[in-house]
Amino acid sequence: MNRFMADNLERVKVQIAQAARHAGRDPGSVRLVAVSKGIPVHVMRAAQVAGITTFGENRVQEFIRKYREFGPEVEWHFIGYLQRNKVRNLVNKVKLIHSLDRWNLATELNRQATQEGVCFDALVQINVARERSKHGLYEEELRDFLTASTQLPGVRIRGLMTMAPFVHDPEEVRPVFRRLRELAEDNRNTPGLAMDFLSMGMTQDYMVAVEEGANIVRVGTAIFNPLQEGKGKGHG
Repeated sequence: MNRFMADNLERVKVQIAQAARHAGRDPGSVRLVAVSKGIPVHVMRAAQVAGITTFGENRVQEFIRKYREFGPEVEWHFIGYLQRNKVRNLVNKVKLIHSLDRWNLATELNRQATQEGVCFDALVQINVARERSKHGLYEEELRDFLTASTQLPGVRIRGLMTMAPFVHDPEEVRPVFRRLRELAEDNRNTPGLAMDFLSMGMTQDYMVAVEEGANIVRVGTAIFNPLQEGKGKGHG
């Protein structure tokens, strides 16, 4: 297990570096989040030994179970749909929430954070492709959402996230990633918030995402699947 994990991880890192250099960017500026949804703890341990420092979880209950095993020895990102009644389980545990997709979630994050005297770092999820099956704001809703969020002391917007449609040719979703970058640039000077991070790209398209400006990629299958050769369909 350790061998294939190390090989898969090295392959992903090399491809991220290639894509970054192709775009004239520093490969070190791209953060790799290992999507560990459904991955057993012992496999995650092997990934940690291989060099993974950041895991992304989609489900709160699964995250809680794994947090009991690892605690803060790794960095945790929450990347899935977040129910408001589960927010309290993430306080003081999660470094970054990628999936802030609606106003009532923002206000609940703010309420839970201010009760504990902390602040959630979050990315606003944008449904750039306007897929009915996916969550996220439409781009025309973004500016008002960002402006209103600056009034929430318990929520600090750090950038944007999107999920591209699944396609066989990653070039087909290049416009989706490019548009998210443009939205970040358009809102970069909004007082009271930051556009530090663009979280976009998964196993099937992370190289294109990096070329278009992603500095966080969420990769699962390309790391954890022993038959994976760096591309393919999966949960991340």
